[in-house]
Amino acid sequence: MFKNKQENMAAQDPSNSSNIIGKGTIVEGNIETFGNIRIEGKVIGSVKSKSKIALGQSSFVEGNIAAQNAEISGEVKGVVEVSDQLILRPSSIIDGDIIANKLIVESGSTFNGGCKMGVAQKEIKIGINGLSKPFEEKKPTTPESKSN
Repeated sequence: MFKNKQENMAAQDPSNSSNIIGKGTIVEGNIETFGNIRIEGKVIGSVKSKSKIALGQSSFVEGNIAAQNAEISGEVKGVVEVSDQLILRPSSIIDGDIIANKLIVESGSTFNGGCKMGVAQKEIKIGINGLSKPFEEKKPTTPESKSN
């Protein structure tokens, strides 16, 4: 009935959350989470996590991935940015660039794109209460727009 202060703080900490998108589920749109996420279904949009993203064998993501850690067994069509460690399992198929600090590629995985390793990663920014639009591209600044 009564929780101590540590249990209450842990319940409020969004990084403790775990999310699952099950096999056969299709999500259209961007996903952002502070906690871990496991995807077994299909996502048409970008996926961003401050923790770990795990893509199962049946998963398909058409969009960019950004996380602290990631383990991929499914298919990704987009850029994969991981600030710590990325693991490509034997069933993984990546069509896009990889940016990671550490990369483990297991025999049988498929990767078509460029790769940068050991790159200093910028912080993964997640919108507060989902109100920000972090995946929105900014328009390039031109000399004409600066004169106003």
